[in-house]
Amino acid sequence: MFLWNLLLALAWAAVTGRFSLSNVLVGMVLGYLALFVAQPIMGPTNYFRRIHRAIAFAIVYIRELILSNLRVAYDVLTPKPRIRPGVLAIPLDAKTDAEITMLANLLTLTPGSVSLDVSTDRRFLYLHAMYIDDVEDYRRTVKRTVERRVLEVLR
Repeated sequence: MFLWNLLLALAWAAVTGRFSLSNVLVGMVLGYLALFVAQPIMGPTNYFRRIHRAIAFAIVYIRELILSNLRVAYDVLTPKPRIRPGVLAIPLDAKTDAEITMLANLLTLTPGSVSLDVSTDRRFLYLHAMYIDDVEDYRRTVKRTVERRVLEVLR
């Protein structure tokens, strides 16, 4: 379905005669709407559900990214740092290389945390975090806000 959506976007750009990024994005949206309307004809697919999950994940991740940036900036600018660093093992529900890699990279991109390693049996992700008030709460937050949503998008 993504290829159909991309082809419709490119067809839109060709018909309008403008191959700019904004025009192709408009074509993607229009193609998505056309495919959504034609869904009963084309048969069942999880493409639309995955797109909604990806958009929801992007919104949640950007929110978490902004909050992490603000927390680190506040800690840097205030005279008394609130840093409580540590290394912890996050049990993984992610199984494939793509799932683990995406999770580790997204956690590393978030200020205040760095993915260090994955256990040899691929059951744990070792993470260094700057602000660990409660280890179990931090694990639950990572699993609930990042890992669960990554798995929803990729599976």
